[in-house]
Amino acid sequence: MLDAAQARDVNRVVVIGAGTMGTGIAHVAALSGCAVSLVDVDEGALTRAREHIRANLEKGVEKGKVEAEEVGAALSRIDTAGELGPALAGAQVVIEAVPETPELKRRVFRDVSEGAGGGALLATNTSSISVAALASEARFPERVVGMHFFNPVHIMKLVEVVTHDRAAPGAVSLARELAERFGKTAISVRDAPGFASSRLGVAIGLEAMRMVEQGVASADGIDTAMRLGYGFPMGPLELTDLIGLDTRLGIAEYLEGELGAAFSVPAILRDKVAAGKLGKKRGLGFYRWEDGRRAEPDPDDG
Repeated sequence: MLDAAQARDVNRVVVIGAGTMGTGIAHVAALSGCAVSLVDVDEGALTRAREHIRANLEKGVEKGKVEAEEVGAALSRIDTAGELGPALAGAQVVIEAVPETPELKRRVFRDVSEGAGGGALLATNTSSISVAALASEARFPERVVGMHFFNPVHIMKLVEVVTHDRAAPGAVSLARELAERFGKTAISVRDAPGFASSRLGVAIGLEAMRMVEQGVASADGIDTAMRLGYGFPMGPLELTDLIGLDTRLGIAEYLEGELGAAFSVPAILRDKVAAGKLGKKRGLGFYRWEDGRRAEPDPDDG
């Protein structure tokens, strides 16, 4: 098992899933000096991921947060693959970032367990699903931990390192040290539904949706209240649009099943997802989005 003292020596990371979170994790891993294999069965997703990473690195240069020479160097460290098996060869760390579907994640961990080397750290980016349940699918459950990053990964500073009863102390230490190497602050949380951040964040977001349903205030009014009244950097409804309403729905349904009525899903969320209003990625959620920027609230919300 790699230990915390060797985190600086990790040089080969595999990221599974080229969606929003996997793309961001590949970005920060490559920028830290790691060679990264980004794996996805969707070739188009892999192409978009590289373009997105390039754009964010170049934006970092414009803002003085990334050195110009780091852009090419980071991109050169990222390769993409459509098949998992060959990509796992020589991997020291594997981070799963596929959609928040329990059976899909369990299947990924079964496949990773078969192909990853005996000393590799196996991490899941799940924001709510039991890490212990995913670890039970692996041949080496002691090497499995949660590494819950936040969107956008290249900007947000927190990583929740999620522990479970079978996790080896060395795996937990390595995950924390690796998060720090990626420029993040790591906190350790116990494997409980929603961990710390999702449980609180989803509860606030769902209540904000109920307030829109009940006509208490507009989405913009609620978000402004939380920004100016409570110091939130972004309101809960704008954040829902950024995360994706379909993603929020999946997490809320899981938490409702695990924790009960406090996480019951508002009709407005189900209706928007059914209508394809998935947030920023579709141009409409609780807000309209134009050229990647938030515009007026969805007029259908009244």
